[in-house]
Amino acid sequence: MSIPVFADGLTAVNLRTEYKVNPVTDATAPRLSWELTSDKRNQMQSSYQILVASAPSLLNEDKIDLWNSGQVKSRATAQVQYSGKTLVSRQLCYWKIRSWNQDGIAGPWSGVSTFEIGLLSKDQWSAQWIGLDLDNLGKGKTYHLPPAPYLRKEIKIKTGVKKARLYVTALGLYEFSINGKKTGTDFLTPGWTDYHKRVYYQTYDVTADLETGVNVLGSQLSYGWYAGYLGYSLLVGNPVVRAFYGKVPLLKAQLEVSYNDGSTQTFATGADWKASKGALTESDLLNGETYDARLELSGWQKPGFNDSSWQKPEVYQDKEDRKIQTYPGPPVKITGELTVKSQTKRADGSWIFDLGQNLAGIVRIKVKGAAGDTIRIRYGEKLYPDGHLMTENLRMARATDYYILKGDPKGESWEPKFTFHGFQYVEIKGFKEKPDAGTLLGLVIGSDTPKTGSFETDNKMVNQLYSNIDWTQRSNYIDIPTDCPQRDERIGWTGDAQVYVKSATFNRDVASFFTKWNVDLADGQFENGAYPLYAPAPNLRKTDTFSPGWMEAGIICPYQIYQTYGDTRIIEQGWPNMVRFMDFLEKRSGGNHVFKETAFKDLDPKGGFGDWLSFGQKTPPDMLASFYYAYCADLMTEMAGAIGNQSEQKRFSDTSDKIRKAVLAHYTDTTGRFICDAKVYGKGEGYVDGNLGFSGNTQTAYANAIYMNIVSKNNINKAGNFLAELIKENGGKLATGFLGAKPLLPALSASGNSALAYDLFLSKEFPSWGFEVENGSTTIWERWDSFTNEDGFKYNAAMNSFNHYAFGAVCEWMFSNAAGIQQTHPGFDHFDIKPEIDPKSGAGRIDNLKATFHTMHGEIISAWKKDGVHLTMQVTVPVNTTADIYVPADLTDQLTVDGKKVASSKDVVVKKGEKGFIILEVGSGNYVIKRQ
Repeated sequence: MSIPVFADGLTAVNLRTEYKVNPVTDATAPRLSWELTSDKRNQMQSSYQILVASAPSLLNEDKIDLWNSGQVKSRATAQVQYSGKTLVSRQLCYWKIRSWNQDGIAGPWSGVSTFEIGLLSKDQWSAQWIGLDLDNLGKGKTYHLPPAPYLRKEIKIKTGVKKARLYVTALGLYEFSINGKKTGTDFLTPGWTDYHKRVYYQTYDVTADLETGVNVLGSQLSYGWYAGYLGYSLLVGNPVVRAFYGKVPLLKAQLEVSYNDGSTQTFATGADWKASKGALTESDLLNGETYDARLELSGWQKPGFNDSSWQKPEVYQDKEDRKIQTYPGPPVKITGELTVKSQTKRADGSWIFDLGQNLAGIVRIKVKGAAGDTIRIRYGEKLYPDGHLMTENLRMARATDYYILKGDPKGESWEPKFTFHGFQYVEIKGFKEKPDAGTLLGLVIGSDTPKTGSFETDNKMVNQLYSNIDWTQRSNYIDIPTDCPQRDERIGWTGDAQVYVKSATFNRDVASFFTKWNVDLADGQFENGAYPLYAPAPNLRKTDTFSPGWMEAGIICPYQIYQTYGDTRIIEQGWPNMVRFMDFLEKRSGGNHVFKETAFKDLDPKGGFGDWLSFGQKTPPDMLASFYYAYCADLMTEMAGAIGNQSEQKRFSDTSDKIRKAVLAHYTDTTGRFICDAKVYGKGEGYVDGNLGFSGNTQTAYANAIYMNIVSKNNINKAGNFLAELIKENGGKLATGFLGAKPLLPALSASGNSALAYDLFLSKEFPSWGFEVENGSTTIWERWDSFTNEDGFKYNAAMNSFNHYAFGAVCEWMFSNAAGIQQTHPGFDHFDIKPEIDPKSGAGRIDNLKATFHTMHGEIISAWKKDGVHLTMQVTVPVNTTADIYVPADLTDQLTVDGKKVASSKDVVVKKGEKGFIILEVGSGNYVIKRQ
């Protein structure tokens, strides 16, 4: 009898389906992934076996009933598609996996994970859309804020519940409860979509929440993105300012109960429910909530409540072509809590609470007082020098909550349900007693994207900068990638999203987040093929259409998800839309493959938004449009190859060549400098900052040209020298806006100007990332000059967000260059560790750096420490991956690996070096490399 040997095998951990742990999905062939661990070096998976069954007891090879993959020879540990029996709605599947290493030794079976299939067709919904029209009760001259509807239904549950699932969604926002207990921990459900085309639903296991006998299903609704105020529509006087999709929030819920005796029951929303208004008298995402505790319907969520005065809800017809699908993204949750750092009483009797961190979220208050006392809660990111709250940058967002006390002598606690704010400071007015440490708690809200990255150095400014970047991402990844969480906007600007997406992948697992938003992008695509300025995309302003540098998010974002996670399904699903976009660009160029000056003058603003918030002469938006055209053709070429579409691969490769030739012929002179015909733009009327004039010879032009490979490899250093020259002419300072800041440092590094990249990165002079940190920022600012000592809050009346991630795209350089974690194969099957060491030392520099990045395979670590001429590098390579480590050195005898000379190490292979580097090829494991 043979005995299995596991000592040298691989152990599978972190099992996920469609990027999630034990999810509900409507993917009929869901993708499975796992990571591998081993205490030995150079471990590689040679094959795997997956078992999927309908019950844990069937998870062995003799009893398996859904899928036994058999031993599959493959390195794949992610994006492995289920290929068993056809799966049906409501099916709960259990699965496990084992792997064989490169020596053919099988590892142990993993633990058991699950995935569940949702409702795959619309006809499986017996629930109806129900609501209560309270719109006529909205009051106020500026804001029309009607009360929130309450819905309830008493049901009877038999004994012996085996399984219970709640399928629930809303047009608007919902919070559901069973017997007074909130269902799940999600927030702002079901999320924002183009509700005319699709709505998502959540599925909850509520088996443990049901009791034998009478139970109460309850729900509160709010207006949310569906029926509430959106963006800046009120500010700009748009004909529609709220209720873009409908004016009445609606609920659709279906509770399905299975019993041990084999019987089932379904309880669904319909005309037999009851509806009322209650204590939540105002509720809006942008403008906040008013809760009058005197109007509480005590016990309405519990059995025995007298709802005879409640009315029947209205039943609304569904749109036949509107899809109802499982929510594909990470849920929005309360992801953290922040306590008050200080509190100050103002002369007017109000109190200012400082949470010490700019965030997106809400607050929980605890108060005592008489019935009818009103607590007003206002939010702001900054204070004026005299200590009062700065709210001008909120523009038309009221961003204020009100709580009216019921007079409970024991005290009262309250937090909003259907809104969020961007703030560090909270101003509260109406306290009758002095607040204490427990009066206020900050609740951080965001999409629950697991943390994947860390970045730490011996430079405090840099460490704070990284914290600022991550906090800004947390604050703005709330169901969609918003621009800012505080003012009257909070929309999914495509320009911000595309410049930042690669940085986002280093910080957090955003695979399912962008899986969801990529659908929003496709839903918002115009008939002509252009992707919109923002998605989901209601018409917030009649002139809002598309813009070069923004619309390319439809190509760049799915490409990045493919690169980081090895995801080809996102390419396949979005391919028709992406091709339509490229067709649009070709038609727009008139077949000339270049956008000459004023090519986009029909847009508003003319040319689009261009290099938004740059300094000095503007980079022609049409030139940048041409660069992006070439860049997108490159990405399409690569993505076509990834999905095996050879004809399209050749098409876009040829297109890319034509664009580059046309762009260089039109926009460069004989010396290789970028030029433009500035006279064509006249005085720049209608263009963003057009009065500053236009020039092709800008930092943004060269940064993008190098980053996007517009210039040939032979001319990269020349273009880099032009870029460095412009920076020096500008006093050693950057001048780039949204489209130039991301590629600026990578372009300098790629062109032999790493020292200058470090100087810009570590600068604390205005404008710079360090300037923000020095001025007390805890998140990334929208403007380089959002605040200066000389001008204060100079742009309050316009746009001045202190929580805006676009300039945080420097994070890409931090991980890829400073830490040197560079992907060379989709999904990080293979990667390079090629850190750029700060060439200077001393105060304000970096002598010690450590970055971690958790990939689909596991954690990569890249750390370096310099001490004079000595350098120590520490590298971790996950199981089932390989890496090339670039060590800055000239001779191999300068190096040791784990204390041994490189030549005597059995675990590394010395490859032919690049000038200035010795390249070590390694497999999985931990390595300490020293340069003597």
